[in-house]
Amino acid sequence: MVDRLANSEANTRRISIVENCFGAAGQPLTIPGRVLIGEGVLTKLCRKKPKARQFFLFNDILVYGNIVIQKKKYNKQHIIPLENVTIDSIQDEGDLRNGWLIKTPTKSFAVYAATATEKSEWMNHINKCVSDLLSKSGKTPSNEHAAVWVPDSEATVCMRCQKAKFTPVNRRHHCRKCGFVVCGPCSEKRFLLPSQSSKPVRICDFCFELLSTGEMATCQPARSDSYSQCPKSPLNDVSDDEDEDSSD
Repeated sequence: MVDRLANSEANTRRISIVENCFGAAGQPLTIPGRVLIGEGVLTKLCRKKPKARQFFLFNDILVYGNIVIQKKKYNKQHIIPLENVTIDSIQDEGDLRNGWLIKTPTKSFAVYAATATEKSEWMNHINKCVSDLLSKSGKTPSNEHAAVWVPDSEATVCMRCQKAKFTPVNRRHHCRKCGFVVCGPCSEKRFLLPSQSSKPVRICDFCFELLSTGEMATCQPARSDSYSQCPKSPLNDVSDDEDEDSSD
């Protein structure tokens, strides 16, 4: 079905409408063989709070942006190659329901659909697109992904030293390796993570020690119930942690 739609006038028109909604600031989306599979509003779990974002699923990329005028205007366009994407379902927790993780080597985050049916449809379509792409290219699924950042609201004290309380003066920071919310003194180190940046990025002391000795272990919680499973730290120009979607 995707191959049949690839060069259809209807598909070309739909993609052109999406391009126009992002305006001149957005990247061109029309290329031979690209098909718009579906679209919809999902709630993206950002650093400060959950926010509604418009998502577009194509057969080779996932595109999302901020909603300025629904169905008419979006900004801050993001394009994610599906070949690098893996997704994992998230258990319902409080008001956050029908969610899953979108994980890539450069950035990972959680999104939530309005209903369980919508979640299932999104996940099935994304998995099908990724599977088809990998099958055609002969590549293997990506086994590397960036940490999912723990939201600010889920940490009142540093998740490493467990002592420093966050205040308007004592700011929250995020380790780019584990995604933990940490204080300044626990995250003064920088380390080069090539999949995320061409420059060294902020990481916590715990991850720095493991990375420096080549003993980095997986420590990337998706929700608060996994914090206790991560070992505590034995220790004490990329912009610091602005709201992801302000710099996103």
